[in-house]
Amino acid sequence: MNDQDITAFWDRLSDVNAGFLGTQSGAARMVPMSHQLRDGDATIWFISARDTDLAEAAEQGSTAATYVVGEGSEGLYAVIEGKLIQNNDPALRDELWSTVADSWFEGGKDDPKVCILGLVPQTAEVWLTPKSGLSFAFNIAKAQLTGEHPDMGSHGAESAADLERLRKSA
Repeated sequence: MNDQDITAFWDRLSDVNAGFLGTQSGAARMVPMSHQLRDGDATIWFISARDTDLAEAAEQGSTAATYVVGEGSEGLYAVIEGKLIQNNDPALRDELWSTVADSWFEGGKDDPKVCILGLVPQTAEVWLTPKSGLSFAFNIAKAQLTGEHPDMGSHGAESAADLERLRKSA
């Protein structure tokens, strides 16, 4: 993938609401999670509860995790692998807090069960496809007429250094 594709990955990921997060060891099963991104930060953030498998795994120290995202309307499919960390900084919690999160915790953002998890990407395998259904249909029709394979976007695997460099420059 080129720099433009990696930038498109971060842009599209910011428009997607959720994916599946789990540890690679199986200590925490894959669960649907809503993520948040911060400008200039390659970490993918999650608000969770302390008594979940994910939070308990992260509490033991950084643990290998996988985040899977698939969103056809955004043309983004990705498997992001990295280290799951826990961050108890109240300022970060305040920054990430939302009305959706507030509905899950009786004590609001000060509820002792609130836990902030972060996935620090190490690699990502990404597929970027056309966002428009019309573009998809056109590519299929063109392929049928020309006998060529349809242009279905780009695909590549990226390292943490490339993901972070391009995220910080955004």
